[in-house]
Amino acid sequence: MNSTPRRRPYGVKGAPYAFLLPATVLFALFFALPIGYALWLSFRKVKVSGLGLGSGARTEVWAGLQNYTDALSDSELLDGTLRVLGYGCIVVPVMLGLALLFALMLDSERVRLAPFTRLAIFLPYAVPGVVAALLWGFLYLPDVSPFHFVLDRLGLPQPDLLDGGPLYLALSNIAVWGGTGFNMIVIYTSLRAIPAEVYEAARLDGATPLQTALRIKIPMVAPSLVLTFFFSIIATLQVYNEPTTLKPLTNSVSTTWSPLMKVYRDAFGDGDIHGAAAQAVIIACVTLLLSFGFLRAANRRQKQEAAR
Repeated sequence: MNSTPRRRPYGVKGAPYAFLLPATVLFALFFALPIGYALWLSFRKVKVSGLGLGSGARTEVWAGLQNYTDALSDSELLDGTLRVLGYGCIVVPVMLGLALLFALMLDSERVRLAPFTRLAIFLPYAVPGVVAALLWGFLYLPDVSPFHFVLDRLGLPQPDLLDGGPLYLALSNIAVWGGTGFNMIVIYTSLRAIPAEVYEAARLDGATPLQTALRIKIPMVAPSLVLTFFFSIIATLQVYNEPTTLKPLTNSVSTTWSPLMKVYRDAFGDGDIHGAAAQAVIIACVTLLLSFGFLRAANRRQKQEAAR
């Protein structure tokens, strides 16, 4: 009997690479190439000769780190970052708190109409961000909002949610309304993966539903909470749709309200595409560092708890 292993045909050996080729091409065209082009632009600038008229008067030259130093010393970019941090301090804890609460309620044995409730909570996430911002924007406008009409009939004060400090609450409400459902589904899926024997053992030990939720469910879905927190941080740092959509409705939202809005204004409004590229690279690096640092801290904590 011949024990020599049979050689696979060349076509079979190359099949995995053929399957990976479409994804690799799409990754290179729509992810790696734009990042590389943005990096290349961030190290260059336009040099104007004379009055800047005629051919050859404007040439692109090497700028080194000048665009980055200008971006880091830009007060508008710093102010936009502080506004986004304040916005995130409202959005992230409220959204994840509601998502965890809804997931725990849906996982309860006493819940009724669970499929309809899950769909109702998740449905706002299916609404595009621009459409959601427009819908809430008209609800915020005093002249057309039904809430202001009801408050006026009741003789109650009518707050202007598109001006001053309440603007943060108005923007945060849009994000919470649209993102809670997605995070709830992630946490709820983790809850459904917990073995039923764990709940049965807790019930035999006399644990109440509240004790079961606090001591069993929440600790066991901690990885899902870390994942949703990670996604929420990234979405907060990249906020753009909500303030941009509400900008025509109020003067309180400037063209540089968030860092990404400033990048867009500089690139396509002022024509400073090289400075905007440097700002975009800085925002990407900050997002990467924060995400990496948070994941590393979360993994270290999980290892310490597992070692106890």
